[in-house]
Amino acid sequence: MEVKKQIYLSHLAYESFDKKFSRGYFSTFFIIKGFFIAFCLSLFIYLDYFGLHIKIIDTILAIFGFYGLLVCQKRTLPWVGFFIGIFWFYWIGFGFQYYDLTYLIPLAVIGFGLIYALFFWVVSKVGVTQELRALLMFGFMFFSPFGFNWFKPELVFINSYFSTDNYLYGAFLLSIVFMIRLKKWWKLLAVVVLYSLTLFNKPLHVELPNLDIAIPITNLDQSKKWKKEYRDEIVEYNFSLIKSAVQAKKDLIILHESAFPLYLNLETTILNRLKKLSYDIPIVTGGLHVKNNLVYNSSFFFQDGKLKIADKVVLVPFGEKIPLPKWARDIINNIFFDGADDYESAKNVTNFKIKNYSFRNAICYEATTDTIYKDNPKYMVAISNNAWFSPSIEPTLQRLLLKLYARKYNTIIYHSANAGISGIITPY
Repeated sequence: MEVKKQIYLSHLAYESFDKKFSRGYFSTFFIIKGFFIAFCLSLFIYLDYFGLHIKIIDTILAIFGFYGLLVCQKRTLPWVGFFIGIFWFYWIGFGFQYYDLTYLIPLAVIGFGLIYALFFWVVSKVGVTQELRALLMFGFMFFSPFGFNWFKPELVFINSYFSTDNYLYGAFLLSIVFMIRLKKWWKLLAVVVLYSLTLFNKPLHVELPNLDIAIPITNLDQSKKWKKEYRDEIVEYNFSLIKSAVQAKKDLIILHESAFPLYLNLETTILNRLKKLSYDIPIVTGGLHVKNNLVYNSSFFFQDGKLKIADKVVLVPFGEKIPLPKWARDIINNIFFDGADDYESAKNVTNFKIKNYSFRNAICYEATTDTIYKDNPKYMVAISNNAWFSPSIEPTLQRLLLKLYARKYNTIIYHSANAGISGIITPY
């Protein structure tokens, strides 16, 4: 009799779970609705990837996406987060293939979906009203889990008629709340406010430096980049790019992150060649820097036979630094990275001076963080290596984020990216 009672209670518990969780959260209705909202909030990346810049489409998608986000049922929100995690960050696991861990790529894709599903589940629990939900979405601007800050909801406006300014993004969310809350013809007031917000999205005045800068387009395969048998070929290719820039009478050449895939400060012969060429043209290039048995990801600046090294300040979470306690960090490094230690980081930002122009140095990920824009630099040299994630939308997402920060700090960015999108990024 006691056994039957236990079986009956277990059956009731299962039915309760199935009704409240499984049938609720896994309803086709919630999944499809979550997919549609996430689609509206992500399509701008893919449109930009294919070179489609149609402001009215991006504007309408932004309105639909945020409106849906604020009015949808609580059980839809985790699915919004799940699909956003995949649409924005499916590419993050691609780097595993270079550590012979290709089997982990699908797990990384699903993992990022689940991480953002969890974040949006919290939003669903705390944001019990549209006002609170809007406030939480505004708070996402300042939310960087484990130091990773590439989910910026205001980025949705980057190619639209709306501004990415913090306060105007907050005003946009408030306007959507008005649209939901106000009755009948009063909703037109919210529409008027939304329209008025587009009038603030004016181009900022920028002044390009009087410099002719060479930013070579390179597409070096990541699988070859760090293999010894390709080292000499890569080094000589870099020198050929520099010599071409000299012949073209350029004022500066910017080579990408780790363009010299070696501990560059230990390579006396290569350093001397670069110093000699720097009498003809200033050179910025990426390489590794060893100091006191610590390894830094660095930019090397050569000018008039002199060398200045700028070490990376903000490291990539889980790529260059594991943002966990030491015991957990050691376990992850031993399992996935052959026991390699994390990179070290510099304490302060570095500027390069080229013909009376001051350029802030930035290496890849840190160019999309507020830290590197300390004191609002007017010009920036950013170097990246996107081959870890190629082909994917990662270079597009990075460029959109650089555009966001260029607007935020009124900074002109000269970006050199291997297997990415190189060029000049201005605040407009």
